[in-house]
Amino acid sequence: MSDVLKTIIRKNRAGAPVAIPSVCSAHPDVLRASLVLAQQRDRHVVIEATSNQVNQDGGYTGMRPTDFIDLTHNIADAAGVDRERIIFGGDHLGPQAWRAMPAEQAMEKARVLVRDYVKAGFGKIHLDCSEGCAGEPAQLGDDQTAQRSADLARVCADTGEDLLFVVGTEVPPPGGARADEDGAIAPTDADGARATLAAHMETFGALSPMIGGLVVQPGVEFTPTDVHKLPMDRDPGFLAALSDYPQVCLEAHSTDYQDDAVYPRLAELGFAFQKVGPALTFAYRDAVYALDQVQDSPHLRAVMERLMLADPSYWQGHYHGSDAEKAAQRHDGLADRIRYYWPQPDAQAAIAKLQANVNAMDRNAVLAHFDADIRDRAEVQQGDLFQRIVDAHVARMLDPYFFGESA
Repeated sequence: MSDVLKTIIRKNRAGAPVAIPSVCSAHPDVLRASLVLAQQRDRHVVIEATSNQVNQDGGYTGMRPTDFIDLTHNIADAAGVDRERIIFGGDHLGPQAWRAMPAEQAMEKARVLVRDYVKAGFGKIHLDCSEGCAGEPAQLGDDQTAQRSADLARVCADTGEDLLFVVGTEVPPPGGARADEDGAIAPTDADGARATLAAHMETFGALSPMIGGLVVQPGVEFTPTDVHKLPMDRDPGFLAALSDYPQVCLEAHSTDYQDDAVYPRLAELGFAFQKVGPALTFAYRDAVYALDQVQDSPHLRAVMERLMLADPSYWQGHYHGSDAEKAAQRHDGLADRIRYYWPQPDAQAAIAKLQANVNAMDRNAVLAHFDADIRDRAEVQQGDLFQRIVDAHVARMLDPYFFGESA
């Protein structure tokens, strides 16, 4: 695993337009479509789970680390995808899920978390201890963050081998990322990035050669209603900040919904790891909502609205405006908070009914509702008509990440 990532890092740092996508989703249809696309493109892909999504307590998906890997492997096997092209990553592994606790209690939970991730087979480990716990500031400084990350790195190294650590964080502050007067997102200060990496390198000590990635903000972000596009001619100077560490690349989060040309540009700036998540479940929602409209009696949107209103915890605080504006964001917002509701039984029953209805319809009549690109992509997908159209939507969103040469 680490050899593949190290090769990508080496080529990227040598100036080649090389990067690997990291798919951050637990949705089975998104995972299937992503894995199939990687197989079709003959590329590796990172499949990531986050600490609040998958952990020793089940996370919000109900899955533990071994469950997530088993799910992904089962999907790959059923789709004829080679397991060897899958690299498993853990995202924001640290005390975040338990930060309401005192620091030492939260860190003990984090130690169990990373131990379970490594035991399960996760090899790309993003260690993030930047958020404060009970009684601490919301954001911690580099020294304390690095000390806690190094603590978890030692647990990982004692548990397994073939690991690559990613450090740093660029989580938007409360209220979202800050835009400048031109509407662009300010990138991480290059000197700040250098200091963050240096602090981790020093604190990791003998484990510092295992650090292969640094998370910084390149200037990409999205809100429920808008996408902040990368200024293509801007160079924040990150590669100069990495000059003393040729084994380290940059990792970009929130790259969803960018123009296709952005991803090779990010690679030029040193971002060999490029993460995507909500855009893929957004593509899934787009597909199933469109298929629902093909039916004589569309019902899916009403089912999902009922579920989201019954339990608003996953979208309240993220969507703002009038009742009508919040209703639109619940279903069509780029933050895609609806993704938390798809596993619910009523949603799954509605999807199963929709799938059965679509597959009973005339194939050409269904495909006529979609553009030529989706129709062409559906032709090379696997499974029934419903699955082919869903996979085509997800593949179209993910395809721009598979640019350039293979590792």
